[in-house]
Amino acid sequence: MSAAPQVLIVGAGPTGLAAALFLSRRGVPVRLIDAAETPTATSKALGVNPRTLDLLEPTGVTARILAEAGTVARLHIHRHGQTLAEVHLDDLDVGARFPLAILPQARTEALLTEALAARGVAVERGLALTAVTQDADAVTAVLSSGERVRTPLLFAADGAHSTVRKALHLGFPGDAWTEPWQLIDVDLDGPPSDEAWIDFRDDAVFVCLPYSGARFRLIGFGPPLLDNLPEGWRAGAVLWRSDFHISHRMASAMSLGRIALGGDAAHIHSPIGARGMNLGIEDAFVFADCAADFLSGQSDRIEDYDRLRRPVDKAVVRRVRALTGFVRNTGAGADLARRAAIPVVARLPFLIERVARIGLGLDHPVVLR
Repeated sequence: MSAAPQVLIVGAGPTGLAAALFLSRRGVPVRLIDAAETPTATSKALGVNPRTLDLLEPTGVTARILAEAGTVARLHIHRHGQTLAEVHLDDLDVGARFPLAILPQARTEALLTEALAARGVAVERGLALTAVTQDADAVTAVLSSGERVRTPLLFAADGAHSTVRKALHLGFPGDAWTEPWQLIDVDLDGPPSDEAWIDFRDDAVFVCLPYSGARFRLIGFGPPLLDNLPEGWRAGAVLWRSDFHISHRMASAMSLGRIALGGDAAHIHSPIGARGMNLGIEDAFVFADCAADFLSGQSDRIEDYDRLRRPVDKAVVRRVRALTGFVRNTGAGADLARRAAIPVVARLPFLIERVARIGLGLDHPVVLR
């Protein structure tokens, strides 16, 4: 057996990195491993929402994110290229201290990694967890190197195909949608660099999000997105593209004994709403508080994590599924509802602010007790 940290964190995406940072700031020794040899180069997430910036502010990472990030000033909603609504996001009164920051996930992860390094914590890459068991006193983890680690707590941030969740035999119920969605990062000439764009089309949806300068992210299903750009837009270099299927799933429990799950290991949902990375960082924040208290002698605190987070995460998955369903539905009834409802909602601040709070991470409090 090797000398053990107090918390072994499996997975060095944004959830695992944030958990390590929050715990380190509480004085808890951590060990952070990741199966990948190198950090991610692609960016699943673009938005760092105001709630996440609030949670990260004491670590110094928020200031560094804001120094690099762009923002979204307006959202244009169209139907077949005709305007249904234009929402000025910077005019919404949602009670946020920070804006929605647009920064590629790879950069957010790099900034979290640098903040950890400043505290003497490094990610051990190319090192996977292969098996895990626990007893009343500790968790025993077997690593791909053959090393066995015995540690008081383990936090699994090892993604949607979580080895830890499977080892615990926890269910991951939910549903998957059959149609393929497209995701493309591309240089575009035409759209403003601080505006998001949604166009509802026959049997298709087209979403364009600002990325950096002339670079944008396209998301949608239906005909090839680059073959159906809005009038006057021209595509340049394609930096990344991927097809994916949308699932909405929630783990049957987010903790079992001395092991807890966070981020995609515990819940997955569509990218509509920009909640994936941000929700995982919330998980990390609450877990760190519960874990630090548990390790200081408050034996019931580790059980609080599932009680505090699972209802919140489950509700967010449900809301994001409903929002994505509204975007996805191409039937005549849905088309009529959008034409009737979207212009009305956009003119009523209290309604558009309620919808905006979902994407901004302000639709629930972060509760620690």
